[in-house]
Amino acid sequence: MKKVLVITYYWPPTGGSGVQRWVKFTKYLQRFGWQSIVYTPQNPEQLAVDESLLKDVSPDVTVIKTHISEPYAIYKRFFKSSDKGAGVNPLNQQKKSFKQKLAILLRGNLFVPDPRAGWVNPSVRFLRKYLKDNPVDAVVTTGPPQSMHLIGLKLKRLTGVRWIVDFRDPWTEMHYFKHMGLLPCTAKWHRRLEQQVIDECDAVISVSSPVRDDFQARTSTPVILLTNGYDTEDFAAEPPALPADRFTLVHTGLFASDGNPVKLWDVLAAKCAEDAEFKRQLRIRLAGKTDTEIVESLNVRGLSGNVENLGYLPHPQTVELQRSANVLMLPLRQEPEYAKALPGKIFEYMAARRPVLGIGQEGGAAATMLSDSGAGVMYDWDRTEPIRNFIDASWERHLQGTDGPCTGNIAAYSRLELTRRLAEEVL
Repeated sequence: MKKVLVITYYWPPTGGSGVQRWVKFTKYLQRFGWQSIVYTPQNPEQLAVDESLLKDVSPDVTVIKTHISEPYAIYKRFFKSSDKGAGVNPLNQQKKSFKQKLAILLRGNLFVPDPRAGWVNPSVRFLRKYLKDNPVDAVVTTGPPQSMHLIGLKLKRLTGVRWIVDFRDPWTEMHYFKHMGLLPCTAKWHRRLEQQVIDECDAVISVSSPVRDDFQARTSTPVILLTNGYDTEDFAAEPPALPADRFTLVHTGLFASDGNPVKLWDVLAAKCAEDAEFKRQLRIRLAGKTDTEIVESLNVRGLSGNVENLGYLPHPQTVELQRSANVLMLPLRQEPEYAKALPGKIFEYMAARRPVLGIGQEGGAAATMLSDSGAGVMYDWDRTEPIRNFIDASWERHLQGTDGPCTGNIAAYSRLELTRRLAEEVL
């Protein structure tokens, strides 16, 4: 049995599909001849911890934890000064106070590549000794936070161990990089570190085709596409029956203000004004971290009585919610870079077999995946008419009782199949 050391900040994971990624990989890796060892902080700062995901942690996984010191206690005070947009990430919100702008400036320029940078050197010292006594066949670093990759970089230089870099999100090409208030010298520092990482590792993993192509254009290191996915075991139960007296739109996960689908809210508000039965049945269910600006946008359109802001839910409840939706909402962030992104939730949306209404870049990676899988459609943010047509058609199917499941072959995105590819093509 070969051994792989996985260095990750999130363990146990939050509920997001992306950060579930390595819980799911390590769940299945042993079937393909790999024993997993996870190295992670003992006391990380996380938005939420989903204890229900602990069932997916294989008992064969060895977990090693060490203390991390993070500067978030002071940093958070800046963001508590504003009641807008605090639900997801102040970098994303459209309105920022002076204190928030100052906090972003300080964070971006004092902590490179991120506030977990102080964990790098202690981790390298610890893991160098650990690997001497407990050799492994490969080390994987998964980020963000990108500091995880700096641990791998230093271990590679010191030990020569085979090192795989997993980018769940890009680094300097990430949509919020330009909003971090970086000084030119700091931005250059990020790019230099990123280049060292992708040049000195043995392989890079990317989660979308456009991002893979971006990395491959900048390095001779092999760049492999391994998307996020869905776990068939999470969707094994019979789907719930759709209630005949409720028409439900569902969004799960992070809902940031820079992805606020205002035209969709306009369509729903107009239809409520025209159709009393639609207004009576409409439910807009939001599960996860939702920016205050999203909720305010719904309220000013008279939709507050139709909104259920559920907050964070354990993963099994999130899956049930997805499977009971008439429409799954997939709003993308209004950033040019986001056209290359594949939000982790898209794979569970496809597995839920409910129609997906995407609001975002019509030519982007997510739009292509929805089209190829037959899971849904993507319309640009300002395309009111096709959004209205989609809602009208979904409502009619609901009234007629013909709102059946979506079909399409999505087996290539199962966590088991992706783990097979990881073991056979990458590690």
